[in-house]
Amino acid sequence: MRDETLWTVLRLTLAGLLAAHGWARLLGNGIEPFGAWLNDQGFMIGHAIAWSVTIYEIAGTALLAAKWHVFPLTVGFSLIYLAGLFLVHLPSGWFVVGLGRNGMEYGVLLIVALLCVGLHHRRRPSAGRR
Repeated sequence: MRDETLWTVLRLTLAGLLAAHGWARLLGNGIEPFGAWLNDQGFMIGHAIAWSVTIYEIAGTALLAAKWHVFPLTVGFSLIYLAGLFLVHLPSGWFVVGLGRNGMEYGVLLIVALLCVGLHHRRRPSAGRR
């Protein structure tokens, strides 16, 4: 029972952190600049990607909090944040603060935590099937 409570705390914490990302972008009028930045990076449909990521961060976190299709949701979030690591954080190095600025460490932690939660909730084949 204790283990499931801890997994629930981690899943809900991740959902809250990631929801804040999407809601802040939506309410802070950040979708347009995000889309323009993606276009500048060579994506031809930057605004569509920005809207898609924002909607995924808002709707997907509600579904994650509700424990609905946790494994595929966490894989989707991991892919989004992996892209962010390469596009945004990798050029800044490892550290978020201290010895660096805007680095990869927090993003790596999010991805690892997402994948751990997702794998924990992945449907396992029934005992008689291989």
